[in-house]
Amino acid sequence: MKKLVLILLFSTFLTNVFAQNVIGQWNGLLSVQGTELSIVFHITQNGEQYSGTMDSPDQGVKGIPLTSVSYTNNELNIVLKDAGIEFTGKVTESEKISGTFKQSGMTFPLELNRKMPLKSALNRPQEPQKPYPYYTEEVTFINEKGSIELSGTLTLPEKEGSFPAVILITGSGPQNRNEELLGHKPFLVLSDFLTRQGIATLRFDDRGTGFSKGNFELSTTADFASDVEAAINYLMTRKEVNKDEIGLIGHSEGGIIACSIANGNQNVAYIVLMAGSAVRGDELLRMQQAAIGKAQGMSDEQIRKLGQLNNGGFDIVLNSKDDETLKKDLSEYLKKVMNEFPENERPKGTQADLAIQQMVSQMTTPWMKFFLKHNPYDDLKKVTIPVLAIIGSNDLQVPSNENLSAIQNALREAGNDKSIIKVLPGLNHLFQESSTGLPQEYGKIEQTISPLALQEMGDFINSVVSQ
Repeated sequence: MKKLVLILLFSTFLTNVFAQNVIGQWNGLLSVQGTELSIVFHITQNGEQYSGTMDSPDQGVKGIPLTSVSYTNNELNIVLKDAGIEFTGKVTESEKISGTFKQSGMTFPLELNRKMPLKSALNRPQEPQKPYPYYTEEVTFINEKGSIELSGTLTLPEKEGSFPAVILITGSGPQNRNEELLGHKPFLVLSDFLTRQGIATLRFDDRGTGFSKGNFELSTTADFASDVEAAINYLMTRKEVNKDEIGLIGHSEGGIIACSIANGNQNVAYIVLMAGSAVRGDELLRMQQAAIGKAQGMSDEQIRKLGQLNNGGFDIVLNSKDDETLKKDLSEYLKKVMNEFPENERPKGTQADLAIQQMVSQMTTPWMKFFLKHNPYDDLKKVTIPVLAIIGSNDLQVPSNENLSAIQNALREAGNDKSIIKVLPGLNHLFQESSTGLPQEYGKIEQTISPLALQEMGDFINSVVSQ
C-alpha cells in the first residue's frame, strides 16, 4: 500500500512539475514563404484549466485570446479558432516544446523556447533610419461612433506650416501602422517618401492591433471605414494640415474603404487606390484563387474544381438569412464536398471535423460575410474627386485587367474626368518588382515598394494639391 501511495505521489509531483513548466511565455520563429515570423504564446493556469493569448510581434498583433489550451501527457495543444490556427507540441525537460503549427490547411514545424530566438537578418534597404529630416509625432484620436481610441504616427515636412495630408489605409487582416508584413514595412517607406515630398501623412494601427483599442475580430470593412472617418476628423483639428487638401491612400481592402468614404465625405479632396478593387468581394476572391492557382502550376481542370468548391460556399453565405442556418448549411455542404474527394486526399475522423469547423469559422466571421456581399463599384460610380488607381501587372490578389477595367467603368459612370488609371509593369500586390507575383515571393524580395509606384503617387498628389 505504501508503495502504491508513493507511486501516486510521484506521479502527481511529475504532473505538477510539467504543468509549472508549460505555464508562462513561449517564443518561436515560424518560417513562412521565405521569411521568419515571431510567434509568442502566453500560457496561464487556473485550477485544472489552462488558457492563454498569442502575439505576432512582426505583424503588430498582441494579446489575441486563445480558443482552447490543453496539456496532457507532456503534450501541449493550442487552438485559435477564428484564425484557423492549431499548435501541437511535446514539452521536454530541456524547456523546449517541439511540434507543428497548422493554419488554413498548411503545416509548419515550430519549436518554442523560453527565450526569443534570433531571427535571420533581413535586408530592407528602403527602410528609413532615424533621425528623419522631418517632424514626427505619436498621436491618438477617438472614433466616437465606436468609442474606440486609435493610435498612430503623424509626419509633417516641418513642425510649423500648413501642408496637404494623406491618411494611409491598410489592407485586410490585422495590421499595424506600418502595414508590416513578412519583414516589410510598406507604410513606413511610403510615409517617409511622401513627407520628404512636402506631404504630411497619418498612419495608424488597425483597431485591436498594436496600440489601438477595440476588437478587430468582430469588425467589418464598414467598421474600419468609420475608423478612417475618425482620422479625417482628427486631421481637421490640426493647424498644420490644409483642410482643403486631405486625401486617402488605400491599399487593397484599404482602397475599398477609400471609395466608400470618398462617396460621402466632403472633406476628402482626392484618393489613391493601391491595388484597389471595384468588383464584389466574392468575384474578387474567385479571380484571386484562379490567378494564384494558375501561377502555381495548377491545371485548368484543378482550377475549375477549386472554383466550383468555393462558389458553393460563397453562394451559401450570399444567400444566408441568419447565422445558425448559415453555419449548418455550410457544414453540410463542406462535409458533402469533402466526401467526394478521393479517399487518400481527404482528412478522416476528428481531423475532418476540425477542418470543417475551421472553414466554417473563417467563412462566417462578420468581416467575411460583409466582404463577400459588398460591391465597391456602387461607391466608386459616385466619386467625382481626383482618383489615381494603380495595380501591378503581376498582382495575383487583385488582378489588374479585370479590376482596373471595373474601376474605369465606375469612374466613367460617375462622369469623373479627373482620374488616372495605370498598370505598373512587373509589380506584385505589394508593388514590389517581382518575377511571378506569388505571395511566396513577398518576403524574399528585398525591395519594399518600387520607386516607380512611389513616384506615381507623389506626382499625382502634388499635381492635385498645387491646382
